[in-house]
Amino acid sequence: MEPGSIKPLLTALALPPMSLLLLALLGLLLVAGRRKRTGASLLWLALTTLWVLSCHGAAVWLAQNALPQYPPASAAQISAGKAQAIVVLGGGVLPLAPEYGQAQPSASTGARLRYGIWLGRQTGLPLAFTGGMGHAASNTQGTSEAAVAARVAQQEYGMRIRWLESASRDTTENARLLAPMLKRDGVQRIALVTHAAHMPRAVIAFERAGFVVQAAPTGYIVPRRSALLEWLPSASGLQATQEVLHEWLGILAGRVLSI
Repeated sequence: MEPGSIKPLLTALALPPMSLLLLALLGLLLVAGRRKRTGASLLWLALTTLWVLSCHGAAVWLAQNALPQYPPASAAQISAGKAQAIVVLGGGVLPLAPEYGQAQPSASTGARLRYGIWLGRQTGLPLAFTGGMGHAASNTQGTSEAAVAARVAQQEYGMRIRWLESASRDTTENARLLAPMLKRDGVQRIALVTHAAHMPRAVIAFERAGFVVQAAPTGYIVPRRSALLEWLPSASGLQATQEVLHEWLGILAGRVLSI
């Protein structure tokens, strides 16, 4: 088993809800044994933390305070920054889409691709897309993110993607494997499109690959409902919190490994 293949498993164990469910299980085991007070404390801690982290309001707060912030970038700012290409990062595919009869972009990939195409049309810059089959890809996935993106861009937007990188499995490989393609054509300055929460790690990866990077984030985690509903647990709230914590752990791991 390749080291990278266990990354999704380790991430799932470290993030809610799995980490908190394991903590709650430990609490139950202690309650059933001789350490009832300690077990009860762990159980309540796990349940309370799970409640809070399942609130979209908590995800918004974490996104604003736990991660570096990148403001939106307009087409005029990208042009003024002298970017030479728009680089879109893949975010997964739906390998089985029965209604279409073929693989489709995930919600994350679709949002990034749409924004990248919009920026490309506004600025006149060519597009690059990077994404293969991630470490957590389903066994049913037979098509790379890049291939799906190229098809959708052409069929639905009438846009050709100039550079396609289809072998990468994570953000580091996105940058490392796309770099030779772009540099071969003299591209040194890029506008990078990915989700706002993912942008800090993506910028680091592409700067290390030798690019001057202008962040062009999309998919910000912002308040969506009334204040009361923002602080009631929901599946979407937990998903948003997972996204933020995943990126925070990724940044932390990168700093530790670089020491």
